Order: sequence, then C-alpha cells, then structure tokens
Amino acid sequence: MTKQVLLLVCASLLARPALAQSESQPKPYKVVFDLTSRDPLDQQAVLRWIHEISSLTPKTQIEVVMYARGLELVMPQKTTALADVKEAMSNAHVSFKVCAMAMKNQKVEKTDLLPEVVVVPDGIAEIVAKQREGWGYIKVAH
Repeated sequence: MTKQVLLLVCASLLARPALAQSESQPKPYKVVFDLTSRDPLDQQAVLRWIHEISSLTPKTQIEVVMYARGLELVMPQKTTALADVKEAMSNAHVSFKVCAMAMKNQKVEKTDLLPEVVVVPDGIAEIVAKQREGWGYIKVAH
C-alpha cells in the first residue's frame, strides 16, 4: 500500500463522525437456550447469561426450553437456584418452557413446577420452531 493510499484511508477514518451512544449499544435479538442438564454449573450458567443479556440489551427475547433432567431448574423442591430463577422469571422478556413428554417420562406434574413455567408438548419441537422463526440457538453446557 502506498503512503498516499494509507494517508487517505486514515483521513477517511478520522473524518467519520463518532457513533451515537444508542448506535453503540447491541440491538435486541431473540435467543432460545436448550437445557437438558441437572448440573448446577449448567443451570447457573444459563441464569447468568439471562442476567447478562438482559442487562446489556433489556428488550432481548429469551426463552429457556428444558427437557430431560433440565426440568429440575424450575422445580422448587429440586432446584439449587430458586431465587435466581424467580428473578429471571420476573423479566417480561424471559420465559421458561418445559417438555410435556419429559414430564411424563419423569412422572413430574405441573404442580411440581413453578407456576410461571409454560408446558409445551415437545421441547425439541419448540426449539426447532424458534429457529425457524429466526431465533438464535444456544445449547447450555460447560
């Protein structure tokens, strides 16, 4: 690259106006988390991500879909993170959904779950539907 071209590139960059504060903030998005683990590290991770995402982009839509042993996160008698779960549920942009088939397989009743939890017929189908609607997908694991 010649010195003239380099100077022109630098001058062009310097001449650009600074980004406004609102433009530097990440734009809200939609993300679905896939939780199948009873591991407290995984459960704490998804709760931490919800908190961090909501702090940075408050209007981001977040859904946690639980099946297999992931259901335990929203079961008051089994979760180790009840206060954090309730805090996340207080956010209007966050939802927790559990798979009815997993509930049946594990003999879990709706009354075993926190009242704000939504039961969906099939957790995997819920995730696939969200992806078809353009939601990002994150598998919760450590």
